[in-house]
Amino acid sequence: MTMDTMRPLEPTAEELAEGRRLRRKKKLTNLSIDAFLIVVSIMMLLPLVFLVANAFKTPAEMLSWPPTIIPRDPTIANFSAVLGDTPLLRWIGNSIAFAVLSTIAIVATSAIAGYVFGKFRFRTMNILFALFLATAIVPFEVYMIPLYFQAKTLGILNSLWGLLLGYLVMSFGIFLVRQNVIHSIPDELLEAARIDGAGEFWIFFRIVLPLLRGALGALAVLAFFQAWTAFAWPMIVATTRSSYTIEVGLALFQTGFTVDLGRLSAASATVLIPSILLFVLLRRNFVQGVASTGLKE
Repeated sequence: MTMDTMRPLEPTAEELAEGRRLRRKKKLTNLSIDAFLIVVSIMMLLPLVFLVANAFKTPAEMLSWPPTIIPRDPTIANFSAVLGDTPLLRWIGNSIAFAVLSTIAIVATSAIAGYVFGKFRFRTMNILFALFLATAIVPFEVYMIPLYFQAKTLGILNSLWGLLLGYLVMSFGIFLVRQNVIHSIPDELLEAARIDGAGEFWIFFRIVLPLLRGALGALAVLAFFQAWTAFAWPMIVATTRSSYTIEVGLALFQTGFTVDLGRLSAASATVLIPSILLFVLLRRNFVQGVASTGLKE
C-alpha cells in the first residue's frame, strides 16, 4: 500500500461550499433566537423598570406624557410616606416569617414524601401518588372556605399558624423531589448503606438529603415565592391591620376610585428586594433542580 492511498480524501469544492452554507445558516438561526430572547427579556423587564422609576418620581411626572424611564427630579418622598403612614416593615416581617416557615414545611414534607414515593414499593403507591398529583389541579378557592372553618375551629385565625395552615404541603414539590430521587440516587448506594448497618433515618439525613440539594434549593425558591405572593388566604385569615402580609397591605393603596401610584410603587419596589436576593442566591440550584424533573424514568 503506497502513501498516496493512505491519504484521507480531501473535500471537494461543492462540499466546502455546502459546509460554509450550513455554518452560516446555523449562525443566522442562533442570532435570530438570541435577538428574539433579548426582545422578550426587555418586554418582561420593562414593567419592573417603570415600577422602580415611578417610586422615585413626583405625582406630576408619573402622569406626564410621554413617560420617562429615568426620573427628572428624583425624590424619596414616596418611601418616606410609606414608612411613615403604614406599618410597611411590620407587613414585610409578617410575610418573611410566613414565607420562611412555609418554605421549611414544604421542603420537609416534599423531601420525605418524594423519597418514599421514589424508593419504596408498596401496593397502593401509584394510587396515592396519583392522588397527590391530582390535588395540583384543584384551585385553592375550592377548599379555601372549608379550610377557613377549620382554622376557626382550631382558634388560629389572625395568627401566623392560621396562615401556615394552607401552605404546609406542595404537590408539585413532592413530584419534583420524587423525580430527582429516582434519577440522582442509585438503589445500589442505599442497599450498600443498609448492608453496612445504617438505619433508614441515617440514610435519609446523611445520604439522601445531601444528594438532593439542587432539587430542594429549587423547591425552596418556588415555595418562598408561593407564600410571599399569597393574597386570598392571608386576606381571609388576617383580620387586623398589624397582622397583614405585604400583599394584603399593598391592596390598601388602592381604593374604589383612586390609586396612590407613588406610595404603591415605592412599597412594591421594596417588596421585590427579598425575592431577588433569594433567587440570586439559589439560581443554580433552581435551574439544576427543575432541569432534572422532566427526565424520563
